[in-house]
Amino acid sequence: MTINNYLTKLVKKRKLLGRSEKKTSGRGQKGQGSRKSANVRQGFEGGQTPVYRRFPKRGFKSPKTSYQIINLEKLEKDQAIITEQLVDFSHEKLPVKILGKGELTKKITIKASFFSKSAQEKISKVGGGFQILEK
Repeated sequence: MTINNYLTKLVKKRKLLGRSEKKTSGRGQKGQGSRKSANVRQGFEGGQTPVYRRFPKRGFKSPKTSYQIINLEKLEKDQAIITEQLVDFSHEKLPVKILGKGELTKKITIKASFFSKSAQEKISKVGGGFQILEK
């Protein structure tokens, strides 16, 4: 037995429906699948209530909000922010949350959506200000 004959026996041929003049042409006897326009949508169960409508909905999907997180050490390192007295994050697409990692030495006012408690304390300790943006 050659390798081609062996492989052709392993691979099952696809059934071509409705391609011959023999009786049912592989479509079976009667029913919707045997007709020429037997195109039914996915999940259709022949008029029986489909499974996705038989069972009740369970649980809920809460909207997940993503935040852009900025630490105080990043604000301290950024040279463009050092010259300004006001840092405004109101133009950002995502809401900005300021976290208290690192130390702040410059007296600046920061406008952002959220501030952690430690960030608020460190900004106030230096003499700066913070303003929470409403959305």
